[in-house]
Amino acid sequence: MSNDILSVKALRINLSTGQIKEETIDGELVKKYLGGRGLASKILLDEIDPTIDPLSEENKLIFANGLLTGTAVPTAGRYMVVTKGPLTGTIASSNSGGFFGAELRKAGWSLLIIEGKADKPVYISIKDSDVQIKDATHLWGKDTHETTDMLLEEFGDSKARVACIGPAGEKLVKFAAIINDKARAAGRTGVGAVMGSKNLKAVVVRGSERIEVMDKATFMEAIKSKVDIIRKNPITGEGLPKLGTKVLDSIINQSGLYPTKNFQFGTFEYTEEVSGEALVNKGYLKDNKACYACPIGCGRDVELPTGKKGEGPEYESGWAFGADCGVKDLIAVTEANFMCNELGLDTISAGTTLAAAMEMYEKGYLPKEDLENGPELRFGSSEAIIYYLHKIAYREGIGDKLAEGSYRFCSSYGHPEISMTVKKQELPAYDPRGAQGHALEYATSNRGGCHVRGYMISPEILGVPEKLDPQTTEGKAGWVKIFQDLTAVIDSAGLCLFSSFALGADDYAELINAGTGFGLSTDEIMKIGERIWNLERYFNLKAGISPEEDKLPDRFKEPLPDGAQKGSYAHYEELLPEYYKLRGWNEDGTIPEEKLKELEII
Repeated sequence: MSNDILSVKALRINLSTGQIKEETIDGELVKKYLGGRGLASKILLDEIDPTIDPLSEENKLIFANGLLTGTAVPTAGRYMVVTKGPLTGTIASSNSGGFFGAELRKAGWSLLIIEGKADKPVYISIKDSDVQIKDATHLWGKDTHETTDMLLEEFGDSKARVACIGPAGEKLVKFAAIINDKARAAGRTGVGAVMGSKNLKAVVVRGSERIEVMDKATFMEAIKSKVDIIRKNPITGEGLPKLGTKVLDSIINQSGLYPTKNFQFGTFEYTEEVSGEALVNKGYLKDNKACYACPIGCGRDVELPTGKKGEGPEYESGWAFGADCGVKDLIAVTEANFMCNELGLDTISAGTTLAAAMEMYEKGYLPKEDLENGPELRFGSSEAIIYYLHKIAYREGIGDKLAEGSYRFCSSYGHPEISMTVKKQELPAYDPRGAQGHALEYATSNRGGCHVRGYMISPEILGVPEKLDPQTTEGKAGWVKIFQDLTAVIDSAGLCLFSSFALGADDYAELINAGTGFGLSTDEIMKIGERIWNLERYFNLKAGISPEEDKLPDRFKEPLPDGAQKGSYAHYEELLPEYYKLRGWNEDGTIPEEKLKELEII
C-alpha cells in the first residue's frame, strides 16, 4: 500500500456487520480540507443526519490524522476524533497528541471511520493492512492503564499504540474522553461516550511504513527552519519546556482572569501552592515528556510523595480541580488528574462540574441527603474531588446526575445559571470578563465552551504575536476570526496549537506546500480554515443549534469582584454583529447560501 503524503487512505469499519473496507479519499477533497479536523468534519456532514441522537447507532466516530501527522514536521503527532458530541449536540472534534496518531498514519491510515454498534465489547487491531475486530469482553470494566497494558501483551508488540476508553466511556458519561498513550486525551465534548455507545473499547495499532513527501530536500529544509524558530521562542523554547502549560497559573492569576470557585472570582489566593512552579519546587516533577516529533516537550512526568506516578496535570486540569474547586492541595489536584486519565474523563468538564455542584451545595440548592453520606461538596475539599470523580465515572449515586455535565445537573435542581457553560460545555481556565476577544471566542466556538478554537489569550494576555489591550473591543472580532480560521488549519494539518506561539500562517503554508507540492498561498491556506469553520457552523445549524446560543452565562454580565481587572465584564454581545458581518453571515448568525457556495461547502 502506497504511503506517500497525498495517498490519503480511510479504513471504514462497520461494527454492526463486521465489514472492513479500504477507501481512498479524493485528492481535490484533501486539497480543500487538508485532513484531520477539516476532512473528518466534511465526511461527518455528508454521511450523518445532524439531528440524530449522538449516542445512537447512526452516529459515526472518526479518528482523523492531519495531513502532516506522522511526518518529521515539529509537533506533527496530533490527531482528531470527530463525531456528534453527546455533551453539546454540536459537531465534536477533540484533539489529542502523544504517539497514537503518528502510528496510525505509519500503518497507512489517515482516517478510521467507525460505524454501527457491536453486539458485545470489541476492540480493533491494526497492523499495517492487517485489520481485525476482536472480542474485548475481558477488557470491559478495566481502566485505561489496565486496558493498554493488556492489549500490548495480547498484540505482542510493546511498541504498538493504544487509544481506549475507561469506565466513564462505558457508562456513557457525557464528558467521557478517549485516552491514548495512557495520558494523552481526546478529551472534550464526550467523544469517549460515543465510543462506548458502539461497544468499542479500544484501537491498538502498529505501523511500519515511512510517509513519503513530494520534495524531501525542500521539506527537510523547511522543517529545520521551523524547529529553530520554535527553540528560540521564549514560550516554546523556554517557558513550556521548563514549567509545562502550568507556566500559565501565575500569569493568568496576576492578570486577574483566573476563575476561582466556579467563576465567582478572578484570582485564587493559593495559586502559588498549585502552580507549575510548585510542581517543580516540591520535587514532584521528575522529567519532561514530549509527544511525537515535538521539540517543545511540555508534558510532565510526575511522582507524588504518596508513590503515585503519572503525567500532568496540565494547566486546565490543575485549575479545574484547584482554583475552580477552591482546592489548594497540589497532591489531591494531581491525583484527580491521574484518576481522570485512568477512568477516561475530560478533566475540564469533570472539575468544573464539581465546582458548580459545590456552589449549588453551599447556596442550599443541592440537598445534603442527595449526597448519600458522601463528603460535603464544599469549596476547598480535597476529599470531595477524589470521591465524586469515582462516582461520576461509574454513575453511582449522585454521580449519575453529575455525569450529565454541569448544565443538565444544575438545571435538574432548577438553577441552570450556576453552570458555567456555552452550548452546554464547561468553560476552561480564563474568565471571559478579563479578555474581551476571548469572551467572543467562547460565545462563537463551534464545539461549545472552548479555549483552543481561537486562543485569544495569546495576544490579549501573553502578547503573541502582538500585545492587545484585553479590555478593548476595537478590532477584536477580526482577530477572533483570524485565530479561529488559522486554528482550523493547524488542527487539519495535524500540528500542535502550541506551535503557533512561534509560527505564523506563512510558516504553516510553507510546511504544507513543502510536503505536498500544493503551491497554496497564505491567503488560500486561510481560506481553507474559513471553509472548515463555516462547515462546522453549518452542521450545528442543521443539528438545531440556534445562533441564540452564541452567548455566555449571565454571571459574566456582572463585574469581576477582585484582581487586576476588578470591575470589568464581558462585552461580547456588542461584538457579535461585527463578527457575523466579517464572517459574511446574516444578521441573525445564520449562513447565507451564497457564502456556502463561495466556500464550496454546498
